[in-house]
Amino acid sequence: MEEQKEEQKYVEFIITRQDSPDSPPYEERFKVPYRKNMNVISALMEIRKNPVNAEGKKTTPVAWEMSCLEEVCGACSMVINGKPRQSCTALVDQLEQPIRLEPMRTFPVVRDLIVDRSRMFDSLKKVKAWIPIDGTYDLGPGPRMPERKRQWAYELSKCMTCGVCLEACPNVNSKSNFIGPAPLSQVRLFNAHPTGAMNKAERLAAIMGEGGLANCGNSQNCVQACPKGIPLTTSIAALNREATVQMFRNFFGSDYS
Repeated sequence: MEEQKEEQKYVEFIITRQDSPDSPPYEERFKVPYRKNMNVISALMEIRKNPVNAEGKKTTPVAWEMSCLEEVCGACSMVINGKPRQSCTALVDQLEQPIRLEPMRTFPVVRDLIVDRSRMFDSLKKVKAWIPIDGTYDLGPGPRMPERKRQWAYELSKCMTCGVCLEACPNVNSKSNFIGPAPLSQVRLFNAHPTGAMNKAERLAAIMGEGGLANCGNSQNCVQACPKGIPLTTSIAALNREATVQMFRNFFGSDYS
């Protein structure tokens, strides 16, 4: 007796598409052959191999970004079933169908699910989210960070600039210049570094002005959405204290740290 072949299952996707930055968005449905343990990226790869929509019409491959495929690079951020997250760790078996894929709307859409995250990278430049070491490389190793401080600083260093926290934050939008949770948390990280502390006052000045700490509405959406579990609201609270101290130092003209 011949074994009966198991009927092929399909996963249905509703993908919000956009042909160019200036063109209107539209929805397109796709049916992807189901495989066990597949993630959203796997499904998008299937669509790219065979760009035919659910109506059987040939279409253009869906455009999206990816790199590491292990939730480290932050490139594959999108809105999945209404929630901003990484598509590489979004398993089809754990998602309600039809699965809706949309681009993050906090950032300008380039095409389909690809967005321009320049807003976030410009904010990182504004707060000087790096350790300036030019001219110091021949001075030998710098001061060591105490282990207790290193442990919580490491948690902040997990940020992969995915933009999910900015997408989840109601205060980051086209009508606001709020830099958002990720750049703020990076201020705390680099101010905690023994060498980075030399630019502490400069970083605090950058977030004490327009678009900085005062624009945070404390909705706490960011800490719930962060795929790396970074304590973003704790960082913002700590920065509020540091900014207050810095304000008094500025007022009284003190240059001690």
